[in-house]
Amino acid sequence: MHETDGAATHVYGDPEVVAHHIEQVILETRKRDLLEGVEQSRERLLDQPFVRGPHWDLVWEQIVNPVTGRPRQPVIVIVAPRSCGSTTFALRLLAEHTAEETTVVQLDADWATPRQGRLPLEKAHAYQLDLKHPDNDQVSADFLNALSKHASHLRDCRSYLALTVAQDLWKDHRLSDRDGIQVVHLQEAPDAQRVVEAHLTAYGYDQLVMSLRSFSTATTSLRGLTAVAAVRAAHTVVMAWKEHTRTSSQQSFIQAEGEGEAESTLEDRIIAALTDWRGELDSRFGEMNSLHTHDNPSLTVEDRCLLLALAVQQSAPMPIVARSAAALLAAIGDVHDAAYTAPGLSPTLSALAGRGTRRRIQDIGGRVDLQDTVVFDRPAYGRAVLEYVWDNYDAMRKPLLTWLVTTAQNADPEDHAVAALAELTVRHGTVDYLTELGELVGSSQPEVLGAVLEKAVRNEHVGRLAWAALYGWAEQKSYAPAVIALCQRILEDSSVASSLAKRAMVRLRRVAHKNTDAAGQVLAAFDDLAQRPTVIKRLVSEVQGWQQGKVSARSGSLAFLALMTVRPDSAPWLVCTPPQDIDVQQALNSLLSSSDTAAQVISRLTDWVRSCAGDPSAYTQLRGQLLPALRGHNMFEAGMKLMNELRGLSTADGVSVADDFYNHLVDSRLRTVFPLEENLT
Repeated sequence: MHETDGAATHVYGDPEVVAHHIEQVILETRKRDLLEGVEQSRERLLDQPFVRGPHWDLVWEQIVNPVTGRPRQPVIVIVAPRSCGSTTFALRLLAEHTAEETTVVQLDADWATPRQGRLPLEKAHAYQLDLKHPDNDQVSADFLNALSKHASHLRDCRSYLALTVAQDLWKDHRLSDRDGIQVVHLQEAPDAQRVVEAHLTAYGYDQLVMSLRSFSTATTSLRGLTAVAAVRAAHTVVMAWKEHTRTSSQQSFIQAEGEGEAESTLEDRIIAALTDWRGELDSRFGEMNSLHTHDNPSLTVEDRCLLLALAVQQSAPMPIVARSAAALLAAIGDVHDAAYTAPGLSPTLSALAGRGTRRRIQDIGGRVDLQDTVVFDRPAYGRAVLEYVWDNYDAMRKPLLTWLVTTAQNADPEDHAVAALAELTVRHGTVDYLTELGELVGSSQPEVLGAVLEKAVRNEHVGRLAWAALYGWAEQKSYAPAVIALCQRILEDSSVASSLAKRAMVRLRRVAHKNTDAAGQVLAAFDDLAQRPTVIKRLVSEVQGWQQGKVSARSGSLAFLALMTVRPDSAPWLVCTPPQDIDVQQALNSLLSSSDTAAQVISRLTDWVRSCAGDPSAYTQLRGQLLPALRGHNMFEAGMKLMNELRGLSTADGVSVADDFYNHLVDSRLRTVFPLEENLT
């Protein structure tokens, strides 16, 4: 055992204990104490688009020893502004400058504070870890001191650790190089246009690269973008190209006189997609304007609501757009006091006295076809409108969130309103407004909140912050349905990283432990998840943790109840081939003796017996498992209730199952005192 700052670290790998030879002793921390990670394919990392400018080249050369082609130190700390691309930089460096047999692993910093004892250590591994959480990832001198000792073990194991640290977390003047640690500063992102072109080429859009280079206005919009924004711009350019291809291939519909517009060129679309539109929106959202005038671009408040409705809905039937705009206007304030209501007129008469909806739609950049469908073929502009209002009208954020939730048609992450909610609430890399969204709709629209949260937890920039918020929400009754919905969605995804699945299980466990009223909802989620082979192992681990006293008894018992429904070949799995580490009899005894779970387990035991009653061998095996549990302490009442549920069932030999259990459980000398029929009434 190796002691580091009081934290016990154990050994694993293929240990061959040879004194003073760390290469034969792989330090092992208990797996539940180690940070988890996802193994990265070296080939995939090397195939991904990657751009290094002069500044990145300089930092790269500082890290890599030109003679060996390996990092100079086993621990590399890369300090960089957020969204600079430091994670991509670190992973690419490890992929290029570590040995072929070295396994590259991206770790998930699931901790409350950086601790060297939580870092895994194996032979020939290159670990990458982001430290960007404003509260949980504050780097201290003590952590670096411990990391310096850890570096010597990494060197002996021919392993590396690359930490990428947000610049705002690197404040202490004592944070600097130490033995085995090299600190470098990545000050700027690579050229944005080169990043965009590299991604377009990687996607197979070489011709689009040539087109983009010829659009000087579009390339001007790329200057100064961060690496994250540049990657997003590449996706935006592809989206604009696909939209152009789609609309160009469709037959132009006939438009009424005065509505015709020239078809947008690819250049127009790309420029529109890459423009931030703040100049135009400054004029659209200018001084207060109660009446529309063509020489004044500032929109009236009702037209601003209409523009926001179009920004979310894009193309949709006009009545839907109009109702959505009216709902937003109502959410902002009393519709009767709105600025467009003329003095002395009712709201209805005032509306009729103004411009019609179609005219208003045209004035804000949309069209209406002959089928009365609004065509707002400006997705990038719509996104800019939403972001502009979000950033410039703080008072609008709460009603905007409320309105978007009511606008959502379903809990699909691809729903326009859900997508808008997700983009806005994670826009600035914090979860402040995700928390506000939860307060507004946590109990009324848990499925929608769950869908928004799913996008948040999968976002590389705010994912950890969102998980931290969920941990706090898990113990609050109003949030429990949303937390359960999200965690179930994560666990249902067979391709999800193990670290995310682990976080989801931890939060489901916390809901079960802290919210007695939500136990039924957690059980329903576990029941659904138990039918998925990829999740069964996690439920088994939950039961094991419960029986070993390591996790919540309520969560473990619910996981066992869920596993009782697993029937791979129509026969109960826990009866035929139970996991070796689960004591089925102990679990049944515990569940039957508790008033909270007795009814549920008896119901599921009845299903077990019903499924096995026709097979003498299976029935005998099941009875052999149940009888010891039913003979335990305080089992009389539970046993009689079970036998009551079994009435009417018969074995393959025609014997009453209730009588059979009664004869095996009740001593013959007591049967006159506790006759079966009297106790089953």
